[in-house]
Amino acid sequence: MNLRKRLALTRAGIMESLQYRLGTAVTLFANLIYLVLVYFLWKAIYDSAGTDVVNGMTFTDTMIYLILATALFNFLEMFVVWDMSRSIQSGKIILDLLKPMKFRSYTFWSYSGSHVVLFTLTFIPTFIVVMIVTHGAIPMGINLLYFAVATVIALVVNFSMEMIVATICLYTESTWGINIVKETIVLLLSGASIPLAFFPDGLKTIVEYLPFRAVYDIPLTILLEKNGADTIEGVLPMFGLQLAWALILTVAGTLFWNHAVKKITVNGG
Repeated sequence: MNLRKRLALTRAGIMESLQYRLGTAVTLFANLIYLVLVYFLWKAIYDSAGTDVVNGMTFTDTMIYLILATALFNFLEMFVVWDMSRSIQSGKIILDLLKPMKFRSYTFWSYSGSHVVLFTLTFIPTFIVVMIVTHGAIPMGINLLYFAVATVIALVVNFSMEMIVATICLYTESTWGINIVKETIVLLLSGASIPLAFFPDGLKTIVEYLPFRAVYDIPLTILLEKNGADTIEGVLPMFGLQLAWALILTVAGTLFWNHAVKKITVNGG
């Protein structure tokens, strides 16, 4: 029964996402402009470096990584913080808390439909285009299965971070500034904006053990079979790091939510 409830939310999310096709088209167009800018930026960086390989990555490697990171960002992106803030200010959150499903679970599965749509409409086409343009530069083997598993765990990690920041709304009622800072930190330290290979050694060592890497860098590293991810021995530590942070953030987020929800206030009382 619980699975049927969750799948019903997924189905509803898919139908809702398909109703806003223009929004999806605008997002794809904006991403195209962003990728053009990224191309010329990194082209200039490699030209000024005077070498085909920088920090162990060729220009093609870097572009594949960043293009797929952008597609993965579109797939994993959530608006939990914005939705939570608006729900508190309008009082709608009271109705959500009364639903016959735990709020965290309801929120997660409410977004699952949009993830299905975005993965189908953004990541898969981007992956196919990259494969065609690069003449099959992305390995096609067991790494695809590992990537799928890593992406699911990344989704859990990303949701847990979103919920922790969203829970702060129960105290502040508005987290615009906090959320902007959070998004900037995640995009930078996860490797979504700059591959971790380009980080200074000291900072890179620290970032490799933070939860942000589990969202983008680990799935992409596994997909591209970089940094030892071409063997199961190299993949297992990455899965271990992801699972550890998924567990830590889920438990911490749940405890924080259970404590904070007792202090909830909305407009009118």
